[in-house]
Amino acid sequence: MSFNEQFDQHGTWRREFALRLKLLSEWLKDHDLLNAAVEERLLRLESQVRSDKVMVAFVAEFSRGKSELINAIFFAGYGRRIMPASAGRTTMCPTELGYDAEVPPCLRLLPIETRLKSQALMEWRMVPEKWTRVDLDVNDPVQLAQALEKVAEVRHVSREEARALGFWHDDTPDDNPRVGADGLVEVPRWRHALINIAHPLLKQGLVILDTPGLNAIGAEPELTVSLIPQAHAVVFILAADTGVTKSDLAIWREHLITDDNDARLVVLNKIDTLWDALSTPAQIQAQIDRQRATSADILGLPMAQVIPVSAQKGLVAKVTGDDKLLQASCLPGLELALAQGVMGQRQKILRSAVAGGMVELRAEAGRVLHIRRRDLAEQMIELRGLRGKNTSVIKHMRSRIEQEQTEFNTSGAKIQAVRSIHLKLLREVFNLLGTPTLKTELAQLTAMLKQPGIKLGVKKAYGQTFARLQEGLQKAQNTSAEIQNMLAGSFKQLNAEFGFSLQAPKEPEMGRFLQDLAQIERSHLQYLGVANILKLAQPDFSERLVRALATRLRVVYESALGEVELWNKSAASQLDAQLKERRRNFGRRLEAIERIQQAATGLDERIDEIDRHEGAINALDGKLAELTAQLTATPADDQATLVRPAAAAAEVTDTTLAA
Repeated sequence: MSFNEQFDQHGTWRREFALRLKLLSEWLKDHDLLNAAVEERLLRLESQVRSDKVMVAFVAEFSRGKSELINAIFFAGYGRRIMPASAGRTTMCPTELGYDAEVPPCLRLLPIETRLKSQALMEWRMVPEKWTRVDLDVNDPVQLAQALEKVAEVRHVSREEARALGFWHDDTPDDNPRVGADGLVEVPRWRHALINIAHPLLKQGLVILDTPGLNAIGAEPELTVSLIPQAHAVVFILAADTGVTKSDLAIWREHLITDDNDARLVVLNKIDTLWDALSTPAQIQAQIDRQRATSADILGLPMAQVIPVSAQKGLVAKVTGDDKLLQASCLPGLELALAQGVMGQRQKILRSAVAGGMVELRAEAGRVLHIRRRDLAEQMIELRGLRGKNTSVIKHMRSRIEQEQTEFNTSGAKIQAVRSIHLKLLREVFNLLGTPTLKTELAQLTAMLKQPGIKLGVKKAYGQTFARLQEGLQKAQNTSAEIQNMLAGSFKQLNAEFGFSLQAPKEPEMGRFLQDLAQIERSHLQYLGVANILKLAQPDFSERLVRALATRLRVVYESALGEVELWNKSAASQLDAQLKERRRNFGRRLEAIERIQQAATGLDERIDEIDRHEGAINALDGKLAELTAQLTATPADDQATLVRPAAAAAEVTDTTLAA
């Protein structure tokens, strides 16, 4: 299957899952099993699956055929080029292609002059009126292609303005853009572009990030330390006739190399330039293999992760329906590597989240059913003990139930004490993960980066800042463990005193947030190499870097806080649900005694009624297991989607990703 076909199946799976999740939610609500914690868990799962985005970043130096490759993989169905892909420089600014149903089809362009201000790119996204908007007609490929040509627009400015915008550096003249005869410097007209169209793949959550060359990448810190590192796959494009050039290697080393290079695919594009009528097919293939081996060696990758392609021939073949040319272009091999690597890993992550969510959900709902089943068993024992008893015994039984009810109602002080201690400790965790704490921890680094001149101690400042952030998260983990132990002890005592079946929910795991911190630190330290020392000397550039860091860290801390809130809600909901069920149980027991007092046949009727209720609860339990199992079922051939991209590229096979 091609990437498009597998992504389509991924979208189908997501839609079916969201529908099943909705049906489960309605069923739980109909049977009074939807407490606050269960509802929150369902909403989070549904939101995660519905809004799940898969970002594929295409990175290359100019004139490597990057935009043509995007056209060939994603937009051949239009029968023409959509992204500008003529000779020379095309995409001059970072361009994101995605879909937002609340925004009409349009191209939004952020003027390059916004670089003169300190706001991070993420902050500019929140100010739509500052973007230039061009409406798009998705049913008119010609209009669409003409409108998207704006991402290639340039301006000609003085060297002083180019320097202020971050495109001119006196100390690295080889990296500076071309100067015209009039002495003006060519720079991009736009800082960032957002394309919103209802392309089938984009509607299903695909986001394509098309990046410009080295000079433009280096001048936009948020692109390097945030967008590219968070992409689920990065496709790095080289030219087959040149291999790894000096500028290619600079991009790879400064922006792309990571501890986990499995999510990196290298495309050796333009292999058609090696097709030579005077060479045999075997000689041509040998030449391609040599370039692959050399490129893999220089970049430190397995050769199988360097995939030869002709994007131009692949696009032509798709548009003209030429299967022979399509196979010769090797485009299907790249599509398969993307499909199995990106989609396989994405589904694996989502299915893991779903499986974990379903386990917790079943536990929450199962506890309510267990309480109901136990209460029925207690009632049955009481009622069978009344067989053949006289009126005074039945009245005594009623009096005992009323006394139990009174004692239970006066136990609120103990339960409130548990809540009070829990919330006191919880406030400590909220404080550790709150925005004020994050701002305080970043203050020292912010002050260091804002200092004028060369910042020789900046790496040390980063290290100290992230050490404090990690210490804070670890402290939140330790406090959570303390709360967990307190809850377990309190719940055990309440279970013994009131016959509850409370169980302390699993404490939030901060490990993955610590991993996120480590990944963010790596991306920033990688960016602080020698090549960027001069850029860091610029106050505006450092300000943008700090804001980009703060924005990304805020997302991590808000996610961690959300996990703690869900954990708290789960513990509180358990207690509320069992209190509610116990009060109902007292009501049902008193009602049964009253009916028995009023009619001789009431006892047998009530015993039969309890038998029926017990059968209904067993049926509910079975249905709950069935509905949750449907959401966690994994097709047998899902394992095929977990193949590493390298293996997928090395051996092109017909692998089906089941929905």
